Amino acid sequence: MFFGEFEYKIDEKGRVPIPPKFRRELGKEGVVLTPAVEKCINAYPLSEWKKLATTLTAGPVPPNKLRRLNRAIFATAFSLGIDGQGRIALPIPLRQYAEIVSEVVIAGVNNYFELWNKVLWEEEKAISQEQAWQIIESLERHQ
Repeated sequence: MFFGEFEYKIDEKGRVPIPPKFRRELGKEGVVLTPAVEKCINAYPLSEWKKLATTLTAGPVPPNKLRRLNRAIFATAFSLGIDGQGRIALPIPLRQYAEIVSEVVIAGVNNYFELWNKVLWEEEKAISQEQAWQIIESLERHQ
């Protein structure tokens, strides 16, 4: 399980450290990075990526839409190993998409984690925290 929030600087080669406790969760398999719906990067352990892939290809989606979905998801994904110093090299297309330049926030979100531009993360965090309480209250009313 991934949780917590961590801030790092990106080095001149585009590498970013993975939080030590996240490294333990990832093991030797490495990580799969994809652009997220929000302007960030999703990072999946290989086991979670395989579950997601199975879910995406087994759904009740017409074949033409499934092909488009697969292109959008799999063609933009990157499988990366973690180097001996616990870092990954963020691919340039993903850094550009997420507007990550020199600083990155790594946020754990249960079975995967996200990499954010620091300013965009602060905005998203404020919205998420406000809406989380609204969602929790609506769940409590339905019990």
